[in-house]
Amino acid sequence: MKKHTWIIIIFILTFLLSVIFSTVSNVIANNLNVYFLLAILLLVIFTGIIFDMIGVASLTSNEATFHAKATRKIKGAKTAVKIIKNSNKMATICCDIVGDICGIVSGSLVAILAIYIAKHIDNISLVTIIITALVSSLTVGLKAVLKTVAVKKCDIIIDIVSKILTIFHF
Repeated sequence: MKKHTWIIIIFILTFLLSVIFSTVSNVIANNLNVYFLLAILLLVIFTGIIFDMIGVASLTSNEATFHAKATRKIKGAKTAVKIIKNSNKMATICCDIVGDICGIVSGSLVAILAIYIAKHIDNISLVTIIITALVSSLTVGLKAVLKTVAVKKCDIIIDIVSKILTIFHF
């Protein structure tokens, strides 16, 4: 039963985040300022990339390192141990939920941006192809680079994430 509860939580969390991100992108589309749209697009892309990196780092981190830090009462170490012990859930949230939603939202923002630019240019197909290709290559290229960094620097990344989460832990 506990396994099914996790799936239901993931479904609800994904639904709520999708509603929030889609609402934000629709508001941006209705109040179109191309520079603001571009800034939001880059923010969404980088958010997805950063969360993908965190998800990979959680899967590859060394739990023993953080147990040693926890015994010395170093801030964030207990949180890091929890992250690593629940790395499959952390990776699901970071990579699958946030990362995939950011990918979908960035796609809709690219479409809005392409339509806006195409209004001022005659060749809408060429503009759409170029913008889509740029955003896709930026996203995939940076994800590849940061996933490599995540594997090599996983303990440092999880240490930073755990310290940030500790700040918000009540």
